[in-house]
Amino acid sequence: MIQLIPLVVILPLLGAAGALIAGKRKRLQVGVTVTALVAVLAVSIILLIQVDAQGALVMNVGGWGAPFGIALVVDRLSALMLVVSAAVLLAVLVFSVGQGMADGDDETPVSIYHPTYMVLAAGVFNAFIAGDLFNLYVGFEILLVASYVLLTLGGTGPRIRAGVTYIVVSLVSSVLFLASIGLIYGALGTVNIAHIAMRIGEISPDVQLILHVMLLMAFGIKAAVFPLSFWLPDSYPTAPAPVTAVFAGLLTKVGVYAIIRTETVLFAGNQLRDVLLVVALLTMIVGILGAVAQADIKRLLSFTLVSHIGYMVFGIALGTAAGLGATIFYIVHHITVQTTLFLGTGLIERQGGSTSINRLGGLLKAAPVIAVLFFIPALNLGGIPPFSGFIGKLALFEAGAAEPDWLVYVLIGAGALTSLLTLYALARVWNMAFWRSQSEVEHYESSLLDQLSEAPGIQTQKRTKSSPRLMTGATASMVALTVALTVFAGPLFAIATRAGENLETPATYIEVVFPDGDPTVSSPGSPGSEGGE
Repeated sequence: MIQLIPLVVILPLLGAAGALIAGKRKRLQVGVTVTALVAVLAVSIILLIQVDAQGALVMNVGGWGAPFGIALVVDRLSALMLVVSAAVLLAVLVFSVGQGMADGDDETPVSIYHPTYMVLAAGVFNAFIAGDLFNLYVGFEILLVASYVLLTLGGTGPRIRAGVTYIVVSLVSSVLFLASIGLIYGALGTVNIAHIAMRIGEISPDVQLILHVMLLMAFGIKAAVFPLSFWLPDSYPTAPAPVTAVFAGLLTKVGVYAIIRTETVLFAGNQLRDVLLVVALLTMIVGILGAVAQADIKRLLSFTLVSHIGYMVFGIALGTAAGLGATIFYIVHHITVQTTLFLGTGLIERQGGSTSINRLGGLLKAAPVIAVLFFIPALNLGGIPPFSGFIGKLALFEAGAAEPDWLVYVLIGAGALTSLLTLYALARVWNMAFWRSQSEVEHYESSLLDQLSEAPGIQTQKRTKSSPRLMTGATASMVALTVALTVFAGPLFAIATRAGENLETPATYIEVVFPDGDPTVSSPGSPGSEGGE
């Protein structure tokens, strides 16, 4: 079964190569890339079933055992992330294929888009199975290089400017991460995550704190936690709709995943618990206040993305099995719902010619299907019962309530307020874009422009376009997936809880990678040890 692990990276890379070889043959490119992602989804589901039933899997690439070789590790957390990521990447790819068929290559040039998209997928999957920090760094760099290309597709002025900001911020994060890896290797002589956890006690607490903070800052930029989230609202909304959906749904969660590994394996013990709680609080409040002030739907959703990262940091800071399990469930929920909302926004932009609620109206009558496809995930993100968003938030609040800490109680109150404001912001989008008639647009425009912030460089109006069935179908499939998270919340939450229980005890991860203990330490009586001479 361990032979399946590298396939989640190899298959997308082969898909990228096949897409390049196919050149201008669009149908062949689409067939290759879709087949590759379907295969990865199937492999990921098999891995999830296996690790949930029998425990984590480890593959030592090339037969070189850890920590000397590259270890690929799949536990419940990794497997869940692989499954949901593969499903989302597949749905968004189908959406982009439909857009390309309708509009040509203006938004997503096929010869560039498909190979780059598959490279991005390979980077995401590689990050989730990395058993050492350097391989995690490689995964980040693969997906970031691909994201640079996807973000600037079309070469428009706003996209180039956003791409420059994104590149500069990402390079700062990457340099900080690489410097952290170098310092860790210099202090401990290893970059294997489990091996670092075994040896971290050998260095002084002050050095541990420095390394801990450096890694959190590097991953915090990637996860867009406050105050390191300033770059996101201006970067993501400029890209084509499918690219924005993938970025919003997945890329920040790779950073959150890295923070989970940092806090539960590398530096277990809640050293920076209160700091993380404060960061979670500020991320929630600042993010949602930014969302409430936006008129552009893409920017509004980008700010809600930031605010809801705060929920995840909250659960990580708790450090309990209940908190971590609720966080994992919420990550799965948020990836699917956030991606779905951005796909729905792409359909709104085609139908209404704009993403500004000051210029939209009458869409409920003109496009009732799109109205439903946006309405359901909007309620879900807002935390309306019985959707998965409500279940995830309630689980986080219950895990926090079990902790006798006033700061945690403040977080619970802030989380409830954030949820209400999220619902308010999305309800306003619904009211303005769908519920009001087209004849009311001019009246509302004059009153809202004085209060809400438009996207920088926004166009007054674009040409409206019909929504192809493939795009609508892909969005509908994502809506169905968000509903499935509610219908099957019990089994999913059970898996997330078991994953949280594993994460609460770092020894579980260490024992999987090193079942016989530290291989670099000679046991008594072995050749070269004092007892064997």
